[in-house]
Amino acid sequence: MQSIVKKFLHRGLIFGGFGPIVAGIIYFILSFKIDNFSLTGKEMFIAIISTYMLAFIHAGASIFNQIEDWPIMKSLLYHFTSLYLVYFICYLINSWIAFSVTAILIFTAAFIVIYFIIWIIVVISIKTTERKMNLKLD
Repeated sequence: MQSIVKKFLHRGLIFGGFGPIVAGIIYFILSFKIDNFSLTGKEMFIAIISTYMLAFIHAGASIFNQIEDWPIMKSLLYHFTSLYLVYFICYLINSWIAFSVTAILIFTAAFIVIYFIIWIIVVISIKTTERKMNLKLD
């Protein structure tokens, strides 16, 4: 278990910095598209910290899919739950979604659909690669 935590932290630290970079790029683009676009120091600080945490957890959560002792449903549940919670908190803190039942339901539905579409694409990709490798071994 200790090695899993180390790997989670290591991956998170390596890729965590990409979150604020993406936030900076988005805000830079918005500054060209929205007249008089500006952020307060507080808004920028929250965006940097929350997107760092989002990227950190997102990168670290990939370890859940590599724990061989866990059944696929357990790893999927841990991965999904950790990503949902960090995205949900990040979106609320940054006011990217409103704190209303309708907005939260729409966010949740979109997250579930997108998560499982990506998951299915990854599974198909892995199966295709596996099939090609097995053909080469024969």
